[in-house]
Amino acid sequence: MRAEPPAPDPAQRLAGVELPGYAPGHPAFAGHFPGRPIVPGVLLLDAALHHLGAAQDFSAGPCRIGTVKFLSVVQAGENLLLQHAATPDGGTRFDLLAGTRKVASGSLQGTRAGAAKAPAEP
Repeated sequence: MRAEPPAPDPAQRLAGVELPGYAPGHPAFAGHFPGRPIVPGVLLLDAALHHLGAAQDFSAGPCRIGTVKFLSVVQAGENLLLQHAATPDGGTRFDLLAGTRKVASGSLQGTRAGAAKAPAEP
């Protein structure tokens, strides 16, 4: 008899926010790719960073992207769901989904808005 896996820790569940899709007339599609517009990865990452900054209380300062994997093509007009959770080391992990399909995932470290900053080097 196989043991049941432990129940997930509620603190580790991913919060989600719906992101609007990119309209077929978006300027990025002019060259990416004519006749088959797909959302460039940089737009997906920008949308994720923008929303994570607000949701995870990051300051507008720099952040470090640990990893990002683009797993599936996003077509023009597809709506996205951004799921995210804080990590024990103060970072954030995230997944981007189009419907039930995971299209990107990654992790980042940023400066929390209320965090103390190290003194500047002389």
